[in-house]
Amino acid sequence: MRAVVYQGEHEVAVEDVDEPEIEHPNDVVIDITTSCICGSDLHMYEGRTAAEEGIVFGHENMGIVEEVGEGVSTLEEGDRIVLPFNVACGFCENCENNKTGFCTNVNPGFAGGAYGYVAMGPYKGGQAEKLRVPYADFNALKLPEGGSNEDSFALLADIFPTGWHGTRLADLQPGESVAIYGAGPVGLMAAYSAKIQGASEIYSVDRVPSRLDLAREYCDATPINFEEGNPVEQIKDIHGGGVDKGVDAVGYQAIDPDKEADDAYDPARENPANVLNNLIRTVRPTGQLGIVGLYVPDDPGAPDEMSAEGRLGIDFGLLFEKGQKLGTGQCDVKSYNRQLRDLIIEGRADPSFLVSHRVGLDEAPEMYERFDNREEGVTKVLLEP
Repeated sequence: MRAVVYQGEHEVAVEDVDEPEIEHPNDVVIDITTSCICGSDLHMYEGRTAAEEGIVFGHENMGIVEEVGEGVSTLEEGDRIVLPFNVACGFCENCENNKTGFCTNVNPGFAGGAYGYVAMGPYKGGQAEKLRVPYADFNALKLPEGGSNEDSFALLADIFPTGWHGTRLADLQPGESVAIYGAGPVGLMAAYSAKIQGASEIYSVDRVPSRLDLAREYCDATPINFEEGNPVEQIKDIHGGGVDKGVDAVGYQAIDPDKEADDAYDPARENPANVLNNLIRTVRPTGQLGIVGLYVPDDPGAPDEMSAEGRLGIDFGLLFEKGQKLGTGQCDVKSYNRQLRDLIIEGRADPSFLVSHRVGLDEAPEMYERFDNREEGVTKVLLEP
């Protein structure tokens, strides 16, 4: 079968690989109908992780069940399902506590597993024609038959729940104000989630005009372009003081607008603590921060030695002085995906506004390059075999 395979820094290719097979009675194999390119994939694509050549990418996957292991009891051939990017067992202590992003059984020596991602276990990705799904009874979320809401349902694998998770880590309440740093896919989904949850004011911080336009049109957010002035000051000028809550949807590749470079996304402009420190200043005393932007313990392309070891220059003294709380960590998708699916089915949510491209698998190398360049109009790319 064909699959998107990592070839090295800034290079992927569509190659023929072995088809997946049932390896355990609790497995199913699905025919992929949609997979997505994620901003997290770009960390590997750019050579900013320890990913080795040969990884099949793709942790945002949905499709139709083709083959069912003899131990599977709730799925059958022909079922349409979407999968959390988390691979989870369902019965370890963390899974029992709904912390499926930190399953201790699926990836020995590490809390958490995922499809097609470095250090997240032996699970091949779904940017391919087929995919093996372990612990299928637990991990699969059934969808209505047919092709309805395909784009929206595909976003249940990761970014819609992750955006929602950011607001929950921040404990956003109806009527509160929130600043969301980053208007990429996760940041836009955080802003959209804040709108659904009844936030009174939403501020979306980014530098790409097309992304900020989406935040204004679909999330009722006030766009803040950090290249046009200090975002903390811009928000406080409008709001009149610190907002109630904040979300980091950027992570360790945060851009510092005070650093100059020929390319707007040159690593020389990076300051991995920049967004965190801006949030500390943006959010009022005793407010709360939700941090879903990716941070890593090792970064081969970091701008300095300290950051390369995952240690950041955070203004902890100010955080302490303001009595702020923070929550961190990848999303436990199963905590949210069923409810978000039902919001989509009932027409109360439609995150498909984020999808800018649906293309065939053969176009994946081109779309990786365009997405990595933060090209105007490239917000979320869906792949179909």
